[in-house]
Amino acid sequence: MNTICLVMDRLQAGYLGAYGNTWIETPAIDRLASQSIVFDQMLVDSPRLEGLCRSYWQGWHAMHPQPPEGHRSLCELLREKGVSTALLADDRAVFSHPLAVEFDEVLEIDPPWQPQEAEHIEDTHLAKCFVEVLDYLETARQPFLLWCHLGSLGTTWDAPRKFREFYCEPGDPEPPRTVRVPDLRLSKDHDPDELLGMIQAYAGQVSLLDTCVEALLEMLDAGPLGENTQLALVGARGFPLGEHGRLGPGDEPLYGELVHVPALIRFPDRLAATVRSQALVEPADLWATLLDCYGLTDPPPTPTARSLMPLVRGHEVTLRDRLGLAGPSGDRAIRTPAWYLRAGDMPELFVKPDDRWEVNDVADRAHDVVERLQAVLDEFEQHVQAGGGELKPLEPLLVDGLE
Repeated sequence: MNTICLVMDRLQAGYLGAYGNTWIETPAIDRLASQSIVFDQMLVDSPRLEGLCRSYWQGWHAMHPQPPEGHRSLCELLREKGVSTALLADDRAVFSHPLAVEFDEVLEIDPPWQPQEAEHIEDTHLAKCFVEVLDYLETARQPFLLWCHLGSLGTTWDAPRKFREFYCEPGDPEPPRTVRVPDLRLSKDHDPDELLGMIQAYAGQVSLLDTCVEALLEMLDAGPLGENTQLALVGARGFPLGEHGRLGPGDEPLYGELVHVPALIRFPDRLAATVRSQALVEPADLWATLLDCYGLTDPPPTPTARSLMPLVRGHEVTLRDRLGLAGPSGDRAIRTPAWYLRAGDMPELFVKPDDRWEVNDVADRAHDVVERLQAVLDEFEQHVQAGGGELKPLEPLLVDGLE
């Protein structure tokens, strides 16, 4: 069996139809979702690519400073099964990552930059990346793992102008012509028309991505390769678009628009197609899942990684009762089925899953929940740094919420 992992950096889950968006057209990704198991609650453990890649490739949580010496990577373990591995990336932080050398082949794509919008789809950086993907698949030695990390959603918005104009309603100002990706704090008196134009530009890039995904699906569905290839579409980091006063990554606070990412897996036999899982999922789980899929059912132990296959096969409905997150400058957060806490001197608490994008902070009305979750977060971090061990199940208040 072959695997394609399509990791899209700066793809916000809320801008896909499969995750509830109703105004951006993503028919190819929607079709892919209808043939896949969709994980509604995947949160990255860190928005820093160094830690995130380690989670994806070694199954080791970002809160741990360093995996034990000799802990083998995904590529090393798959090599024992005769699986060839290739990394295709357009971000130097990824293809120069210390673990990137474990791939049998590393295909470096020049980081994107264009001074203006492309005239045609094929001239965009994203389309050129997908051409590289298709070219690799044409000659790939099977079985293979192709890991694609593509970051142009966060580096250049060069889709042809019609893509952003498609999302303009009558009476809207003309969308901006810049391809520069914004990165700023919004002032209280910011111009809403300027923000709208940037949102339309981002929507155009998402539509461009959908067009590229369609080409990949057509190739897989047209020949024998698709009959023996599983495809995972997952996120690396989301992209703030005005939420919490930020347009662009900024200081990367741990809010949903940044850390809640899409995750779906299409299996060759359409196992679990149309299933939606509400289980709490993290990047290290993909590492464990791929090992499981290739028959490596006794992987090296890590503090948090869990195979998703029990969810896929319908044997379980949940894997864990908490997720811990680590951000820049010591930022920390914890998610349970009922709550999301951003810890710190001024903690913020949000009710989950109802408050999807953390709009209503209820910390001042639930001091006991804040205190308990802060203690749980401290315990979780100690658990990860100690390399694992037993975590006591959370009390009902932290799992089920207030009655």
